[in-house]
Amino acid sequence: MISALGDRFSVQKFGLTIFETEVNEVPMDGWGLDDLPLARVRAATGTDPSVRRIAYPKEAFEPFYNPKSRFLPDPNEGLPSIVRSITANANCERYLVITKYNGMVPGTKLEINGIGVYSQGIGSFARHSHLFANVAMSMYDGTTYEKISRSLAAFGASFAEGLGLMEDPLTKLDNSLFPDPPNSTSSSATLKERTRALVSARLDRMIPGYLQ
Repeated sequence: MISALGDRFSVQKFGLTIFETEVNEVPMDGWGLDDLPLARVRAATGTDPSVRRIAYPKEAFEPFYNPKSRFLPDPNEGLPSIVRSITANANCERYLVITKYNGMVPGTKLEINGIGVYSQGIGSFARHSHLFANVAMSMYDGTTYEKISRSLAAFGASFAEGLGLMEDPLTKLDNSLFPDPPNSTSSSATLKERTRALVSARLDRMIPGYLQ
């Protein structure tokens, strides 16, 4: 298993116009989000000893998250190539890779990046805040590094979640908990607990489809 959720947290604020949009990425020191996938998979498999986490250099996924070749994709910046490069001596049958992606606020064209929190409203009027965790899973063959198709159950769960059909109380956040200034995020025990719970819930929805 390879978890690349990282240690960055998005703090985003949306207003009536693009000029009122604020996007910040701040460190979430000590939150341990990359420890969660292994814990959740082991919980789902009855602590299967064959499941292990693979370490990798800190910047290994930088080409995936910030590719230089935005118009003509470079295979070297794709997940199969990155996974191959960090598993040369791992000798595993399959690799489950957990990453982040950029999603949208349901019903809008507002982009929300990876894992974080957003606040939306007009000035301070009618403002509401939400946590979000855009978490993706991919499975690769340990020999060919070809992507292994997931089950229909996993696809259905992700599709419904992407359409906003699954209202999740874990995402609702009191405005008082929105980190202001953004760099106060890592000191919030509540945000840490709530974010870990949300990421765990996202993982628990997806994992069964990859274990069949």
